[in-house]
Amino acid sequence: MPQYLVTMYLPDNYDPSAEDQAKVEEIHALNREMIAAGVRKFACGLGSTHTLRTQPNGEVLVTDGPYLETKEHVGGLSILECADLDEALAWARKGAKAIRVPVEVREIFFMPAPAEK
Repeated sequence: MPQYLVTMYLPDNYDPSAEDQAKVEEIHALNREMIAAGVRKFACGLGSTHTLRTQPNGEVLVTDGPYLETKEHVGGLSILECADLDEALAWARKGAKAIRVPVEVREIFFMPAPAEK
């Protein structure tokens, strides 16, 4: 079955301490529903960002924060295994309602390694 990456985007000024208990419970209820349906493979929130860029001299520069200037950033992700994109979008709709932030869905493409000869 195909798997989908579902990402949620938080505003740059997001403060997790401002979340009310009802919203937190709604998110946990959705996670329990996805687990019971057998579609959720992984889910987590994300913390601070560090960007690594290879420099012309071959060294790798590590900086705090995202590479691009944005007004929002990825705040969490889930991996869902669904029959098709329509099912993944149905779960993502529930997530967007529970989390109340933009949500993005991408199919995960697997490229198996070639068999060794």
